[in-house]
Amino acid sequence: MARRAETIELAVLGLLHEGPMHGYELRKRLNLMLGWGRVLSYGSLYPALKKMLRARLIEESTVAPAISRRQRIVYQLTEAGHREFEQLMSDVGPVAWEDDNFDIRFAFFGRTDMEIRLRVLEGRRSRLQERLDRVQQQLAMTQKEVDSYARELQRHGVESVEREVRWLSSLIDAERNPASADSEVAAGDPIQDPQSHQMASGTAERKEP
Repeated sequence: MARRAETIELAVLGLLHEGPMHGYELRKRLNLMLGWGRVLSYGSLYPALKKMLRARLIEESTVAPAISRRQRIVYQLTEAGHREFEQLMSDVGPVAWEDDNFDIRFAFFGRTDMEIRLRVLEGRRSRLQERLDRVQQQLAMTQKEVDSYARELQRHGVESVEREVRWLSSLIDAERNPASADSEVAAGDPIQDPQSHQMASGTAERKEP
């Protein structure tokens, strides 16, 4: 739960870094960011917002929409919130490579410099490669002990992680050789959609947020 709360906090800080938002808009944007299968309820969002209010990372104000008499609470970052977001985005340690945290970090990569992006991408690739090696060793040991459906599920997990490793490698190459990446896009062979890697965080070693 603590890790999930940290992930939500980073996502909220990043979204409010773009500008003030009310709770409904925040939840909608967060659900789009988190991807399928990870719907965020108000029961998870509002406790996180209250905690951030107590920490003075965000502040709230009340506005009355022109088409409704009902007032809405709008949230925005404080100076401390801006500093906290920048500090979290500059972290290149193992936490930045974990499944859910990496997804959120990647969504805000446009606000970090190349050195930080490279270190996070390389750390994520190294972590997945370790996971892949471990799963493949387990597969070799249990190949004869499981039925065909279990083997197929294991194979799918391995292929998913391999796909994300390839995707990360293409991103790392593009960061190091931006001119080459532009040429590939112009030739009709663009870098994969960032959302396509999310499945790879799942079947082999899924961690629910």
